[in-house]
Amino acid sequence: MKITDLRVTPVSVPLVGPLRHANGCHWGRFVRTIVEVETDEGLVGLGEMGGGGESAVAAFEGLKPYLLGRDPAQLEEMRFLIANPTASLYNNRTQMLAALEFACLDLLGQRWGVPVCDILGGRLRERVAFASYLFFRYPSPRDGAGEIRTPDDLVADAVALKERYGFTSHKLKAGVFAPEYELECYRALADALPGDSFRIDPNGVWSTEQAIWFGQQIEDIRNDYLEDPVFGLHGMRRTREKVRMPLATNTVVVGFEQLAANVLDTAVDVILLDTTFWGGVRPCIKAAGICETFQLGVAVHSSGELGIQLATMLHLGAAIPNLAFAADAHYHQLQDDIIVGGKLPYEGGSIAVPTGTGLGVRLDRDKLGEYHEQFLRLGSYPYDQDPLRPGWSPLIPNQRWADPLDARTPVIPW
Repeated sequence: MKITDLRVTPVSVPLVGPLRHANGCHWGRFVRTIVEVETDEGLVGLGEMGGGGESAVAAFEGLKPYLLGRDPAQLEEMRFLIANPTASLYNNRTQMLAALEFACLDLLGQRWGVPVCDILGGRLRERVAFASYLFFRYPSPRDGAGEIRTPDDLVADAVALKERYGFTSHKLKAGVFAPEYELECYRALADALPGDSFRIDPNGVWSTEQAIWFGQQIEDIRNDYLEDPVFGLHGMRRTREKVRMPLATNTVVVGFEQLAANVLDTAVDVILLDTTFWGGVRPCIKAAGICETFQLGVAVHSSGELGIQLATMLHLGAAIPNLAFAADAHYHQLQDDIIVGGKLPYEGGSIAVPTGTGLGVRLDRDKLGEYHEQFLRLGSYPYDQDPLRPGWSPLIPNQRWADPLDARTPVIPW
């Protein structure tokens, strides 16, 4: 089997509302890049990458000479072909490699008649549990509904998500407002959902002293972990010395050199594996094995996936023995998907691992066309900007917090 073509399509898929985070905002939609790898046997494998647009299309087009005529089973060869460590100092291709690896694994599963998790060692679980992913939110640009700004707003959203999807673990994306205000919100969540577990993630924008203070204030809550309270391994190490809960990261341990450094002088207890950030599903399997050896916790990180990348997360979650926490997913924040059958369903706070061959999901061509047209109409958006604070940028540590009393509604094209 040989690769004969590579097609790339940027799409813009609507969210329930603009999701605020420590570094800016998702402006009511996710922009993703869909990758199709075709072979001489007529099979098409699917991949997905975050962001993109015209620049991603051009970057993938530039990889055609590297890929055409290659065997998609030669994944280690492709790793060095696309993301040679020295060459990658000049062209960071890790996320592109991940999207291509997804597609090649999908091809191999289709060709061999097995799901991807069987290629990875076989499924250990039929379903993967997920945490709710709670955001402060601007009102929807379509109908003005769905704002989340106060503790009451946040609790109402968490309770509704629990009733609808069955979540028993809840994650708050923080770092938007001052830590004192977000502490009030986090405690309100814990009070409203007794018996459940919680996690909070300010995306590394607190100072170490703020992180220690915050961590000490929530020691009585049933915390899964405190995620990325500061940026950098040493800041995490200082925080870990002073708080009595696990620390987790998806920002300061996202490669094997950092994982080795963390093993030698531990700063982080739980590694959040991301099939995109680590360069594919197979590197995540390797990293999970190292974590198993050194008894570090493992969870699955979400980077704003549609159904294709979600399928990679499900196959990863099915195959690793040490998945000790509910996975993250933005998926319930999406209003639609580009796969046949629409969004994969939650049941009891979990999603079933696909049983079809390959990734087990296929493209809905009509939806792909619809959301590609929406991308062409709306374009991309500045992920690292708050639509109500033009020119703002977060410091690290940040001191430029949003005002929770600011009830203005941003004007966002739709």
